[in-house]
Amino acid sequence: MALSQRYRLLAPVALLGAAALVLAGCAEGGTEGEGGTGGEAKKTVRIAGGITGGEADALNKSFEKFTADTGITVEYTGDKSFEGNIVTKVTGGDAPDIAIVPQPGLLKTLVDTGKVLPASDAVESAVDENWSPDWKNYGTFDDEFYAAPMLANLKGYVWYSPKQFAEWGVEIPKTWDEMIALTDKIVETTGGPAWCAGFASDAASGWPGTDWIEDLVLRQSGPDVYDQWVAGDVKFTDPQIKEAFDAVGDILLNPDYVNAGYGDVKSINSTAFGDVAAAVASGDCALTHQASFLSANFLDVQTADGQTPEVAPDGDVYAFIMPGYTEGELQVEGGGEFVAGFSDDESTQKVLEFMASPEFADARVELGGVISANKNADPNLASSEFLKEAMMTLQDESTVFRFDASDLMPSTVGSGSFWKGMVDWIDGKDTDTVLSDIQAGYEN
Repeated sequence: MALSQRYRLLAPVALLGAAALVLAGCAEGGTEGEGGTGGEAKKTVRIAGGITGGEADALNKSFEKFTADTGITVEYTGDKSFEGNIVTKVTGGDAPDIAIVPQPGLLKTLVDTGKVLPASDAVESAVDENWSPDWKNYGTFDDEFYAAPMLANLKGYVWYSPKQFAEWGVEIPKTWDEMIALTDKIVETTGGPAWCAGFASDAASGWPGTDWIEDLVLRQSGPDVYDQWVAGDVKFTDPQIKEAFDAVGDILLNPDYVNAGYGDVKSINSTAFGDVAAAVASGDCALTHQASFLSANFLDVQTADGQTPEVAPDGDVYAFIMPGYTEGELQVEGGGEFVAGFSDDESTQKVLEFMASPEFADARVELGGVISANKNADPNLASSEFLKEAMMTLQDESTVFRFDASDLMPSTVGSGSFWKGMVDWIDGKDTDTVLSDIQAGYEN
C-alpha cells in the first residue's frame, strides 16, 4: 500500500464538522492573471495532495485565518491518484504551487526532477525551531533542505480493553518481557488466545506485518541499525533482522497466542486488517497491534452489550505503545507528509512559511482527527485524549522516531517482496527462506 493510501487509513477518529471552503474546479487551473514564478505576488496559491474527503475540507479550513490576515487565498485539491500522477504533472510543466507529499521516497523523486525549489531561509529556520532533526532530515537530500514536515501519524500501538485489564488485575506492560508475561496471564485467565491480527487488505495484503517487524528492529537493534536496514546496508538476511522476525513469531506464529476471535495462525492472512477492532470491542480479543488509525474503526463496531465502545483510558478500548526491551526507552515509527514548493512567488512563499509554523499545526489539529510533530504546537487542541497523548509522544525530545521503513525502501521491496514475504511467513514458509525471498526484491 502506498503511504498516501495508508495515511488515509491511519487518520485517527472522524473529523469534527469542518465546513469546506470552495475548492478549485481543477487542481491545475490557476486563476487567470495571478502570476507564476519569478517572485511576483499572486492572490491564489494552489496546493495538491492525496488527502481527500473530510480531511481535505478541514485542510482548506485551516487556512481561513491566514487568508483573512494576508488576503491570500489557498485552494487545496485532493487527488486519490496523487502519487501516480504528480511526477507526470511536474515533469510535464503542470506542477501545483505546493505539493503535500506523503512519502520521503516520492519527495526524492520529485526533487530529482529539478522542479522542487529548495526551502527558503525562513522555512528552514521555522523547521529548525519547531521539529526534531529527524523530521528535517526526511526533507533533506544531498545536504539541501527542500520540504517542511506537515502532519504525522504514529504506529506501534497495542489496543486493549481497560475494563478487561481491571477485571483481570493486570497492568500495561513496560517492557517486551512484561508484555509476553501479560500475554501468558491472559491466556491462563481466559483459556484462549490473547492476540488477534489481520493482514488482509484490498490494496495488497501483508503490510500490517511489516509494521510489526519494523517495530521490533527499532526496539531490539536501535535506530542506527534501523537506518542501515532502510538504506539497504543491513540485509534482510542479517541476523539482526532475523532476530526481529523471531520475536514477532513468538506471538504471531504461536497458536496459543493467536488468532482470538478468528481462528488459527493462518487465519491472520484472511482477516481484514481493520476487522480486529470488532473483536477487541466485543471482548473476544484482548490485544491487537495496529496503528493509531484503528481508533476510527471503533466508531463502527459494538461492545458485547451492543454499544459503541468508548475510546478512553478508563473506557471500553484504549491503546498503549508497544514497549521496548529496556524500561523507559521509547522508540516509535510512523509517517507523515512533507510540503514541497514549486513556485517562488511571494504568496506561495508566505503559505510555505505558514505551513511550517505552530499556528498552522494548531489550526489543523483543532479541527480534529489528526496530530502534528511540531514541538511548539498545542497538544491540548487535539480532538481526543488518545490523540493528545500521541502528539505529546511525538513532541517529546526523548522519543526516538523513525519513518515507516517499508515506505522508505525501494517499491520492489517495501511494497513488494516485504509484503508478500509476510503473507508467506504466516502461511508457514520458514523464516530463512522468507528473508532470502524478501532480499531478492532488491534485484527486481
